[in-house]
Amino acid sequence: MASIKQVQVTFDCAEPERVARFWCEVLGYVVPGPPDGFATWDDYHRSLPAERQGASFACSDPSGVGPRLFFQRVPEGKVVKNRVHLDVRAGAGLVGEERLATLQAECARLVALGAVCEQVMPADEENESCIRMHDIEGNEFCLD
Repeated sequence: MASIKQVQVTFDCAEPERVARFWCEVLGYVVPGPPDGFATWDDYHRSLPAERQGASFACSDPSGVGPRLFFQRVPEGKVVKNRVHLDVRAGAGLVGEERLATLQAECARLVALGAVCEQVMPADEENESCIRMHDIEGNEFCLD
């Protein structure tokens, strides 16, 4: 039996394109071109029935290494903590004050994009520093 080597991360949200474009800025991802036969994504979405217009959006890692992110509109808002979240590896390989300063600088950049800083967790005897955050629709993620 063949093993699967790729995953897609799917977000439930109210505004798929808005959330996708936020994550493009966070991760350096890109929006793929529109489907064949359409000059723009707007043209494609206008071709759909009204209830499907803007119902989903996606973005991907231009290097092809990271997972595709897919955003789908759902009617309900977020009401509880995520059971799965993304760790954005902004401080990989760094330790101590250098790591914390790098994470705080990235946190400031993401807050300017609409993210919310929930908690800065400085290093302790067991763990290096990380920062808990929320994206523009309240989904939790960590700067790690």
